[in-house]
Amino acid sequence: MATLKIEGLRASVVGKEILKGIDLTVSSGEVHAVMGPNGAGKSTLSAIVMGKPGYEVLAGSITLETGGESLDVLAMPTWKRAAAGLHLVMQYPTEVPGVQLDAVLTEAFVSRERSTDDLDGLIRSEAGRINFDERFLTRSLNVDLSGGEKKRNETLQLAALAPKIAILDELDSGLDIDALRDCARRVEDMSNDGDEPLGVLAITHYSRLFDELKPDFVHILADGRIVETGGAELAATLESDGYGAFAPATEDSADASANALADLF
Repeated sequence: MATLKIEGLRASVVGKEILKGIDLTVSSGEVHAVMGPNGAGKSTLSAIVMGKPGYEVLAGSITLETGGESLDVLAMPTWKRAAAGLHLVMQYPTEVPGVQLDAVLTEAFVSRERSTDDLDGLIRSEAGRINFDERFLTRSLNVDLSGGEKKRNETLQLAALAPKIAILDELDSGLDIDALRDCARRVEDMSNDGDEPLGVLAITHYSRLFDELKPDFVHILADGRIVETGGAELAATLESDGYGAFAPATEDSADASANALADLF
């Protein structure tokens, strides 16, 4: 069992404070949804947890408790965070010309001291579970794939690596109904795995994701703070009332600044 603890997290990008005190705990088998308007800091949160360059942590801590250890996430480089059990499904998956999926997963397995003996079988099995066409398995990673195919590819990697905690940065972005169903169901199944259930932090704008991925908690992030926490019914309230019921609209676009910075890396 594992627990990701975010306490008092404040962070800035290009000199602007975006996260203004985030407290959030995600444990194995739990699905936490983070919703909020553009500019609230949602993508910034995922970037800080995974150690993306260009962000400055001003205060607070992030720890991963697993296997009887308490790891200081902020003190670790990104690759060590991943090896320790944190995984990010990116909103905009990266294309890697000349590098195939099996090569990426082989290196990841070796760094985790996992056997690669039946890796090909695992890849094909997971591809079948999410209806990811096998002809894409030998193509350069994400090159010339549609948005839905890229997200299936991301989901396949998540399932194969079996991390402790997964951060889904708008998994539903750009997906058609079938792709959303396939990807969300696979994550839901992993969160219900009796042996070692996945903990999930799902960042999303729309409650349609929850048709397949059932949240235990819904958090509303506005202006860098979590302003409300509830169950799935909170997402329904958002659908009918919008974010104005919880926090005033802001003129700044923190995530827009973060996304612009991300293009530099």
